[in-house]
Amino acid sequence: MIDFRYHLVSIVAIFLALAVGIVLGTTLLQDPAIDLAKRTSDELTSANNGLRADLDTLRGRQAGNDAFITASTLEMVAGDLAGQRVLLIESPGSSTAVREATQQVLEQAGADITGRLTLTEKFLDPTGTGVLDGLVNQFKPANMVFPTTATAWDRAAMLLAAALVTNDPAQANTPNSATTEVIGAFETGGLLSIDGDIAKRATLAVMFAPEKPYEGDSAEALAGALVSVANGLDGAGQGTVLAGEAAPTAVSGDVISALRDESDIARRVSTVDTADMPVGRVVIVYSLREQLSGRAGQYGIGKGASAPQPPVTSASPSPTQSGS
Repeated sequence: MIDFRYHLVSIVAIFLALAVGIVLGTTLLQDPAIDLAKRTSDELTSANNGLRADLDTLRGRQAGNDAFITASTLEMVAGDLAGQRVLLIESPGSSTAVREATQQVLEQAGADITGRLTLTEKFLDPTGTGVLDGLVNQFKPANMVFPTTATAWDRAAMLLAAALVTNDPAQANTPNSATTEVIGAFETGGLLSIDGDIAKRATLAVMFAPEKPYEGDSAEALAGALVSVANGLDGAGQGTVLAGEAAPTAVSGDVISALRDESDIARRVSTVDTADMPVGRVVIVYSLREQLSGRAGQYGIGKGASAPQPPVTSASPSPTQSGS
């Protein structure tokens, strides 16, 4: 018969064996595990430090490039837009700082800024298209014909554009007979606000996209509405550039990408997605100059950009070119 002492000895032996196993296991595995963890940590730290150094280098190079472009901007754009009147259009969410910096460069290029039109969120509200249509039906001239596929924003853009810009240089700086009434009605309706003497029509327009792509279920519709405005302005004037900054990823609410995806509109309206950089403001001037020549392009570094900038050519054909 097995007595209690035997059970006790057996239990002690089992626990002793477990203890010995744990000690042996941790002793044998401790050094390799710690070494591996340490090597991994060292490698990650080294890689992180390298990335930080690369980032600092890139930031330094960009700062130097920005400083050079800023100092050279006047020389790069002087006279490029002499005699041109430019209307600025801000969209909901666009950057005031980018607009102000762009305005300064446009003035350095010789442009006369007619003023600023700021679209409100109410203008873009998909549930408020009935209001837009009501105003369009009330104020559109009898000879204004809309495409059968035109949206409410397309129609509103055509009406506003006819009041704000012209493709006839002889009509620049003069008001359309219905300008004051049309703009006043849209302003009273809370659809836009104005600054400056925009009633005296411009020849060119620069429209500023929102800093961040629109989000939510209506994001695509909001982006499309702004594309309609840019397209309407381009059709009535001598050229339009949609400016902003490149979106980090392709999303449906990105206005610049939305325009570039509309191949028919992209053949007429230019985009610049580096407007937040000094070089981008110079590219806006070059793009407007290209528009005056009847050409358009998609410029910058984001999705759909064809080149960083337009070919550097004169807006007006040379005597040799005109005679060929």
